[in-house]
Amino acid sequence: MRAPGGRADAGLVTEPAVGFALLAPLLGTGAHIHLPLVLLGWMLVLKLSRSAREGLVGSLALYALGLAGLLAAGAALALGAAGTAGSVREVAVLVLGLAGIRLGGSVLFRVGLPLLGLRPPRMVEDLATFAGYVLWAMVRLSQVGVDLGSIVTTSAVITAIVAFSLQETLGNIFGGATLQLENSIHVGDWLKVGDVVGRVVDIRWRSTLVETRNWETVVIPNSALMKERFTILGRRSGEPVQWRRWIRFSVSFDVPPRRVIQAVEEALRRARIAGVAAEPPPNCVLMDVDASTMEYAVRYWLTDLAADDPTDSAVRERLFAAFRRAGLHFAFGEQIVHVVQSGEAEDERRRRRDLDQRIAVLRRIELFGGFSDAEREALAGHLVYAPFVAGETLTRQGDVAHWLYLVVSGEVEVVFDAGNGQRRPLSAIRGGAPGAFFGEMGLLTGAPRTASVVARTDVECYRLDKEGFEQVLKARPAIAGELSTLMARRKADLASAQEELSEAARARLLEHSRGELLGRIRRFFNLGSDH
Repeated sequence: MRAPGGRADAGLVTEPAVGFALLAPLLGTGAHIHLPLVLLGWMLVLKLSRSAREGLVGSLALYALGLAGLLAAGAALALGAAGTAGSVREVAVLVLGLAGIRLGGSVLFRVGLPLLGLRPPRMVEDLATFAGYVLWAMVRLSQVGVDLGSIVTTSAVITAIVAFSLQETLGNIFGGATLQLENSIHVGDWLKVGDVVGRVVDIRWRSTLVETRNWETVVIPNSALMKERFTILGRRSGEPVQWRRWIRFSVSFDVPPRRVIQAVEEALRRARIAGVAAEPPPNCVLMDVDASTMEYAVRYWLTDLAADDPTDSAVRERLFAAFRRAGLHFAFGEQIVHVVQSGEAEDERRRRRDLDQRIAVLRRIELFGGFSDAEREALAGHLVYAPFVAGETLTRQGDVAHWLYLVVSGEVEVVFDAGNGQRRPLSAIRGGAPGAFFGEMGLLTGAPRTASVVARTDVECYRLDKEGFEQVLKARPAIAGELSTLMARRKADLASAQEELSEAARARLLEHSRGELLGRIRRFFNLGSDH
């Protein structure tokens, strides 16, 4: 029996037995490789991600179609339709070969090479598979008696026509190949092309897919990437992926630039903000001076490029809190405003209302329980409003700062730095309580901070510095004795609770601590020994 090409075909059998005729085409095309290929295909389907499975499922379906074609060829041969059987068999063998090449390429590039630590671009797999398709088609055409030389000669003109008509498509294909072979961009890179900013999720033959932060998928032709300039965000040779961000603000001329820069940089470097790199540290620079204000910019390095706006917002919160603590204000363009005479009276009422609120805070603090109303009012005039954002460090262990903090609202935690990065919580201070203050040793004796204080929540505080307290203390030096007695009592109560001191031991400790603290207060404020 002869095949459609006119020559004898050893793959077709002439036995009349129907059962053997059905199996002969399978045996003639290498039945020993069908089952392993199918099993490998299904293992890949189970192993790979959902998006990568779709192509393999199609390959397995094509493979099953080829096997069904072989069975159909066997059935046609058993029924005596030899010509039909030969044609069906050739098509089935061609389909089986194509499907087998696809499955084999998937096994090699998605399982075998990754096990060896090699992960070539997806386009390399596609090119190798395509080359296998062409080679297999040429082999099958040669086996059925087709003259390949005439095909190549005839196809040259056709190829030129097709190439001319599909030059844009071919430009995209070659552009995609160039991008992958040069490793210009990778899946996962953040890309900026024109007004599009997003993360690369796939690089295909014709296009590159970019997902934006707005849940949009932008399809960019590869030829456009080859022709236009594009920016890969956050990539620098030998450095981690992070992208510098700018936050601009304005301050009036009457504030020295060094004061602004120092306040901003200190606040940002002491805070732990998610998404802000520790290295390089955030910094503040004076950018410009216009007709009415001085323009500044905070620059920080973003580590999570998908969270740009939320991280900008967190930095602005720290910036706002730092300005309030430092008594600074943001500036705006100057405008002409007509002020009526009643404005001064309103300003005075507002100032008095704010002063009364500060006096009320001082009344609640036991440290100032022995102060007169006049003394509290004098102190209230020196209180500086100091808000903090959750996570910020209010005071750091070892620092020397002559400030007392009064916690109005929120909660802070006192922690001890034991070294090697170990931090041990000691206590918590809640706003509004009689003991809602800390830093009294720094204010009264100049001693370094013995622990750090970190904001658990957003916190509102008032801060009192040495200069403001010194005026009241020198007006009535006896206050030093009252404060030393109160502080010594707190120290003795703490020691008694920890060590279960007897009443006599507690009294001795109280007297010793009182004398020591009183001496340190006098020396720190230069009160002299007569007071």
